[in-house]
Formats: sequence, C-alpha cells, structure tokens
Amino acid sequence: MFGIVRAPDLDHPGLAWFNVDKPLSLSDLAGRMVILDFWTFCCINCFHVLPALRRIEDAFPTQVAVIGVHSPKFDHERDPEAVAGAIARYDIRHPVVHDPSLVLWREYCVRAWPTLVFLSPDGYVIGELAGEPHPDLLVQGIGDMVRQFSARGELSPAALPFLARRPDDGGRLRFPGKIKPCPLAHGEKAWAVADAGHHQIVVIGGDGRERIRYGTGKPGFDDGDDEASFNGPEGLVCDERSIWVADTRNHALRRIDRASGRVETVAGVGVRGMVLRRSEQGRNTALASPWDLELAGGTLYFANAGSHQIGAFDIAGGSVRPVAGTGGENIVDGPAADAELAQPSGLCLSPADGSLYFADSETSALRRLVLGPPPRVETLVGAGLFDFGRSDGAMGTARLQHPLGVAVADGRIYIADSYNAAIRVVDLDRRTVRTLDSIACTDPVCRPQSEPAGVAVDGARLLVSDTNNHRIVAIDLAAGTSRTWFA
Repeated sequence: MFGIVRAPDLDHPGLAWFNVDKPLSLSDLAGRMVILDFWTFCCINCFHVLPALRRIEDAFPTQVAVIGVHSPKFDHERDPEAVAGAIARYDIRHPVVHDPSLVLWREYCVRAWPTLVFLSPDGYVIGELAGEPHPDLLVQGIGDMVRQFSARGELSPAALPFLARRPDDGGRLRFPGKIKPCPLAHGEKAWAVADAGHHQIVVIGGDGRERIRYGTGKPGFDDGDDEASFNGPEGLVCDERSIWVADTRNHALRRIDRASGRVETVAGVGVRGMVLRRSEQGRNTALASPWDLELAGGTLYFANAGSHQIGAFDIAGGSVRPVAGTGGENIVDGPAADAELAQPSGLCLSPADGSLYFADSETSALRRLVLGPPPRVETLVGAGLFDFGRSDGAMGTARLQHPLGVAVADGRIYIADSYNAAIRVVDLDRRTVRTLDSIACTDPVCRPQSEPAGVAVDGARLLVSDTNNHRIVAIDLAAGTSRTWFA
C-alpha cells in the first residue's frame, strides 16, 4: 500500500503535543519528508533509535521532519506529565504527539515498538520499519531519499517550529538511577548514586553530604582523570578499590579507581551491541544498554537490558560472557542459557542464598538467577509481557508495574516499583507481596514519589532514588516516616 495511501492526519482533537506551541497537521509538514517514530518510554529499544534520528535531524534540518508518536504500553505511560519527564530525560528535541488511546497507532497499522513510518513530502505513506534499524544504514537510506525528492523538485525545505524547553537541571541530582553502598576509609558509611541526568557518579556520605563527583557533567565517552565523561549512567556497584559503572547510553562498563579518580573502560565499544553469544574480551565486545551491576568475588554481573540478558565480566581476565537469557524478550524460566528475560534493569546479590535477584522491567516481574551450578532462572512475581498492575498478596498473583530496582535484607526484597510510584516488599518466607504505605512525610513540602528507580537498605531505613523528583528519599521503617535526604 506504500506510496499510494494517503497518510492519516496527526492533529486529532484532544491529543497533547510537546516541543511545539500548537498541534501539527500534515499540511504543516508539506514539502518535507516525514519520519513518524512510534515509541513508548518504557522501551529501551525505542531509545536506541534516538541517536540515529538525531543524526538525521542534524544532517537534514529543513528537509526532514521527525515526529515522535508516543504510544503507551503501561497505564503509567498514559500520563502526559510522565511523557514530558521522559522527553526531558532523553533530551528529545523534535515534536512529540501523545496518543494514549493508540488512535494514530491503529490508523497507521503499527504493531511493535519501535516502528518508523516514512511519509513523502506530499503526504503519502512510502515505507515502514519495525524494530531497531541499523543506525548507519538508516541515515544513509534517508539521505538517498532526500536527494531523490530534491532532484524531482518535491521538497520545499523549511525549519519546523520548535518550542525550546527551559532546562531543568534538577538541583544536585537529575534523574538519579541506582543507589548502592560505597564505604569510605576507616569504615565510614557512604553511598554512590548514578546521577544519570548529569552524566556523573556522585558519592554521598552517611550524613547526607556530597563527598565527590566523577565525570565532566557533559555526555561523552572519555577515559582519564578530570576529562573523563559518561553518558546517562543508570547503575553501579562499589568495592574498596573501585566504583564500577553501568554507563548505559555508552553501552559500556567503566571502572573508577577510588584512589586516583581515574576512569577506564573495561567492556563495551561505545555503540549498541547485539545478543551476547560467547565469552569474548570485554574491550572488543559491544554491549546493549547495561542498566545495573552487582559484584560476586571476581565477577561483575551486569543487566544487559538492550539484549534482554544478564552477563558477567571477569575482572581478572577482562572477558565478558552471557549468563542468563537467549536474547528473546519474554518470561521463560529454566536453565539460565535457555531462559528468556525482558529488559532486566535492577540487580541485587543476596549473601544469604547466593542468588542474584533482578527486576525484569518489561514483564513487570521479580526474578531470581540461582547461580548454581547449574545456573537457572526462577520467577517469583510476574506473569507476562502485558500482565501488570498494583495488587498485593501471594507472590503468584501479586502484580507490579515496570519495576527498576531491588534490594535484599533479612529475608525481604524491597522493590522500586517504578510505574506504580511505590516501594513493594516481598517476604520470601511467607511468599507474599505488600506495598510499603502509611509512611508519613516530614518534609516542609511533600511530594509523592515519581518513577523510583533504585532502592538500598541502610539498617532500619531505606534510601530510594526518586527519579523524576531528582532526589534521594530516606524512609525510616521503624518510625514510618520519610524525608528528602539528598537533592
């Protein structure tokens, strides 16, 4: 049908638009090639497409119009404020229309996230591409089409109206990810936070005061000392000598030497990789959006969210290998090599049983990697890719919504249930799930949590990365109170 079907218009009544001051119609876009990017902000594969779209926007600013069509999967993603937060977090600079009821999704016959739909300058559908395209081939293909349209005199280049957003630096944190213990000298307590929005790692003392930051604060992929840079790091873990960093948008694992502050890349090549198949040297292996880390002796486990796997980095030998997940996106238990995961995003190693618990975000599941031998995957909470909600009770029937962080202590698992804006508590002995509620806020101005991404246990309190509120919240479990601890 491509090339002969008139594209459905975009300016349906009631749809919210971002980055423009008014809704756009196809007549507003006439004379430009149009790329419709159907995405949803839970989807890591959708975000993998953004760098290539940015390259196209930079190369053809007046000839090509990129329009994001936000088509939500989860209930939480229907909230326009949540969409605005995702646009800011990922620095999306093109117009976005929010389609909570999937009207445009159906009119354009889209079936998967992400999907790119291509329109001719005169408003006809000329192609569709589902899944992640090869970035270089996409840029090359769009360039070829632009030159063809130009040669035929079909382009009327003009810049799109763009409504510049006021930058939100979030204070001392901006969209923080994971928080993990990171002791200082002489046993002094401290915590490391992946300050994703500032592209930095920050260490906070037990007194809530900032001790040190790593990274220039500008997105980049540079090793070294003062010039070292990260790009949207979401996860980390500490030992006495090092802070290990899941440098998510660089698709890399990095090491910070705590004595010198020097940063080095230990795995990843700076571009998105495919499914991990075998053991290979880390510096030569492309990873896919590593989201969190955990240490077990000389092994650094990482959640390779973009390939739906858990991998392992051998610190002494420098190699990476797959541990769990075939690369298929689903919820399938069994031997680790045959299991299927769906965007694992939070890891926590349990000293009590030696298992690696993980938040499997796209299946809204809490799962466990029993390290074995032989290693195997078990699901504790969760049922499927489209089974989610907010219900307590037995582990087999309770539901989460896109959890991102986990912490284990005293037979309980604390879950940052991100899209439910809640902390959930799993009792492993009783095999139950409950919501941590009836917590009294003691701040002068109280705000509900918004997409918490990380949780850590500190004795009788929890430290929670309250991501969209750009802060760390301390919850006193004994007193039943909460307060902003660092922001």
